Amino acid sequence: MASMPTLPETTVEGLHEPLSPVLEKRLRRAVLDHTATEHRRSFLALVHLGIPGGKEVAHAHREDEPTDHWLRTDIIHSMRRRVGVPDPIVWLTRTSGLEVEDVDLRWLAAARAAFREIGAPLTYVVVTRNAWVDPRSGLSRRWKRLRYRND
Repeated sequence: MASMPTLPETTVEGLHEPLSPVLEKRLRRAVLDHTATEHRRSFLALVHLGIPGGKEVAHAHREDEPTDHWLRTDIIHSMRRRVGVPDPIVWLTRTSGLEVEDVDLRWLAAARAAFREIGAPLTYVVVTRNAWVDPRSGLSRRWKRLRYRND
């Protein structure tokens, strides 16, 4: 009897359980800082690159500015050079819920291309007022009441 051909194993990109305690703390800090600093109901999406709670740079995403994939990729490269920290995280802060939006995917594609060009691993999440989500794997965390703590 002939054997059935097997499909190649596929892995889902992005974050998976269990997260390291350091990464868990950094992503929590990204949500906390966003919640503490952004009080408006409507604001521009911001792409951040660096270490939440540490050194970071940000770029405002304006829907009325013409950009394409390669320009966004160049922006990510520039941000990475400016921040100058090892193993930076990329996070996008925006309004609304955790459903994947076009802006999430546009900046994810740019970050993925920039990090692949230099052979670096990419940690990318979307941050809202009370949660973060990795649009690649769907892994997320939510909080009802988020506060700074001494750790």
